[in-house]
Amino acid sequence: MLRTAMATRYVVPLREGGSLPAIVEADDLGLYVVKFRGAGQGILALIAELLAGEIGRALGLRVPEIVLMEIDAALGRNEPDYEIRQLLKASTGINLALDYLPGSTMFDPAARDKAPADEASMMVWFDAYTQNIDRTPRNANLLVWHRKLYPIDHGAALFFHHDWPSREKKIAAPFVEIEQHILLPWATEIAQAAKMAHERLTEPVLSGIVELIPDAWLETIPGSVDAAERRAGYLEFFTRRLETSSIFEEEAIRAQTRLV
Repeated sequence: MLRTAMATRYVVPLREGGSLPAIVEADDLGLYVVKFRGAGQGILALIAELLAGEIGRALGLRVPEIVLMEIDAALGRNEPDYEIRQLLKASTGINLALDYLPGSTMFDPAARDKAPADEASMMVWFDAYTQNIDRTPRNANLLVWHRKLYPIDHGAALFFHHDWPSREKKIAAPFVEIEQHILLPWATEIAQAAKMAHERLTEPVLSGIVELIPDAWLETIPGSVDAAERRAGYLEFFTRRLETSSIFEEEAIRAQTRLV
């Protein structure tokens, strides 16, 4: 079960972009990076962040703690910036937040950052499994904190849910985009990572992760798919994609071999 915190202060925006994340202080006095439901990418990005993030954690990756962040309508009333004020107004209710890692830097091979083979291999497997197109040299979405790797920003994963009928075709897709993965040069143990992933992603684990999606998020997604059907659809996707994982695993191994 995810913790819920109440936002008490909007501190500073992090960067421009569709998700418009910001550092926010909560009632537990902690600082969090908040992804807002009122941003352009909307609820689906929050769902992808939650599901992929918790799957990464189940695989043993250092995903920063994910919490649900409650935003009250009063939070943005005294905010002088019009765009931020409107964002907070549109984000009243449950949002998603990750623990803020102060002093962390983005993973950068040009700065001689490297990754252990086992960790890089699991990260590559994880991103192929969740179909995350956004961990490339152009946009690593991978923090280095106290010399350890922390994967962040999974809103671009599970892109099938932007076109729900495409889900069936995506289940057994090879995910050729893995050839652009920033950690592929170090991912020499993908087969071993796959074996470990299958041991850790049991049906109860996947079911428990899917159950973490707030009903309030599923109920606000437009379309003909109701909340219960969508929740079941996510679980079916993860379960069946695991059953057919050899397809994307072989694609990842071929991509890594081509680098040698």
